[in-house]
Amino acid sequence: MNASTRTEAQRRADDMQIFQRELQRLENEGVLTLEAAQRDAVQAHHARLLGQYEQTYDIDRDIKSRQLSLGMKAASFLGALALAASVFYLFRQFWGDFHTWAQTLLLIAAALGSFGFTLWLQGRDASGYFTKLSAMVAFTCFVLNVTMLGSIFNITPTDKAMLAWAAFAFLLAYTCDLRLLLAAGILCLTGFIAARIGTWGGLYWLDFGERPENFFPAALAFMLFPRFVNHDRFPGFAALYRVFGLLTLLLPMLVLANWGEGSYLGWNIKAVENFYQIAGFVVSGLVIYWGIRKQMNEVFNTGTVFFVIFLYTKFYDWWWEFMPKYLFFLILGLTAILILLVIRRLRDAMLKKEGAR
Repeated sequence: MNASTRTEAQRRADDMQIFQRELQRLENEGVLTLEAAQRDAVQAHHARLLGQYEQTYDIDRDIKSRQLSLGMKAASFLGALALAASVFYLFRQFWGDFHTWAQTLLLIAAALGSFGFTLWLQGRDASGYFTKLSAMVAFTCFVLNVTMLGSIFNITPTDKAMLAWAAFAFLLAYTCDLRLLLAAGILCLTGFIAARIGTWGGLYWLDFGERPENFFPAALAFMLFPRFVNHDRFPGFAALYRVFGLLTLLLPMLVLANWGEGSYLGWNIKAVENFYQIAGFVVSGLVIYWGIRKQMNEVFNTGTVFFVIFLYTKFYDWWWEFMPKYLFFLILGLTAILILLVIRRLRDAMLKKEGAR
């Protein structure tokens, strides 16, 4: 089966390396030995596929090239942030030297030009590293375009600007298969939804963060979205939606568990905090179960991290002031071991249940 994306090609190349190593072990153990003609046919087939994948998708053929690619990914990410910041401060430094008509034309040209260059580069950059750099600059130019045009023509600031930013980020993400821009789009859309919920609750839209519960609708939307939209052509996108959905759900719960004043609930502050502490434990536990059951590592890891955070913050409230510090950290360590044992038992039970089917 031919790979249609870089991720599929890389996964197939990794499977080839695993196959070769296991085949060598089986031959050393005397379990299986291929005939010379068969071995040559397999090696020729793998070499042909690897050559095609390397030429088309710029994949990593071995561990050394993968290590270099990790460095390139880090460099492209930092470079994208640096170039975006450079564009922002460039505009800020020389903006007052231009007339209004020049400012308007410059903003439009920067946004359209960077977007067009990103689309042109995307078809010629098999690795995607340079496309990521260009897309981040294009997104920054678009954000500056919307913000500064509003300032030039004295348009009242509104949360709808975040909706426009989100739409442009999603356009770049799905056109160029870029998870960094998908994350930017999710953050912008989260801000818009939370601000809109806040205005319905009587807040000024910039004050939406004063009520952490404003983020709950966005969390639900992001967690449900991958269930209804197929992302097979965009590896990693569904996982990113789930992670941001869980963060948007559990982070506000963590805040409210320690800051009851920010809740819409009309209870006393202590009752609100106790409610969200219990809700945090229950929800993070259900997330862990969901991640194990559906074999989604990102869900399991997110749930585990927040379960531990909720547990440790509760321990801190209970015992930090009067308990000896060595005993406090000993209890934390023993609790971590207990959590590991429980998760392992849960995982084994799941595997046994799957094997019995």
